[in-house]
Amino acid sequence: MDAPDDTPPGTSEALALLRELGAEKIDHPGGTLLAHLMRVRERLARWQARPALQLAGLCHAFYGTDGFATALLPTERRAELRAVIGTEAEELVHFYASCDRTASYPTLVDPAPSFHDRFTDTTSAPTLQQLQDFAELTVANELDLVDQNPSWKAHGGADLLPLFTRFRPLLTPEAWQDCEATLT
Repeated sequence: MDAPDDTPPGTSEALALLRELGAEKIDHPGGTLLAHLMRVRERLARWQARPALQLAGLCHAFYGTDGFATALLPTERRAELRAVIGTEAEELVHFYASCDRTASYPTLVDPAPSFHDRFTDTTSAPTLQQLQDFAELTVANELDLVDQNPSWKAHGGADLLPLFTRFRPLLTPEAWQDCEATLT
């Protein structure tokens, strides 16, 4: 399945790279990693996310994540993804992938949030835009997992609503409405 005409520029090229790197052969809840990534991008599009965030949703697992260790590219090859989806989207992908969730999640909505990078073992103060993008992408990713695996809602999903309720100031109304509809 190729990208429809209303997708952000670079989507078709990103899909081609994902296929080239084997994303459609990697198991993931709900089928394959490629299917998951496409659903995350589509969810962000329904929320009217800007093009760079939609592309980041499509590519968010390129470097693996704290919750999904399989990486399609090592971080030393970031330029390859940047050439396909652009600098802004690639930086969002890297930021998302670098998150040490255990260290970062509790502070992301604090007056002085801190973000712990699992790649560099450093902590930084993210910008409001980084926090908003991270929260939206996190919600889109996790809601897809809940949609694809009903037992996840009963098991892991119980922790998501309190987390996303804390993230609510960072979320668009569309993302929050989807949280409520999916998790309650």
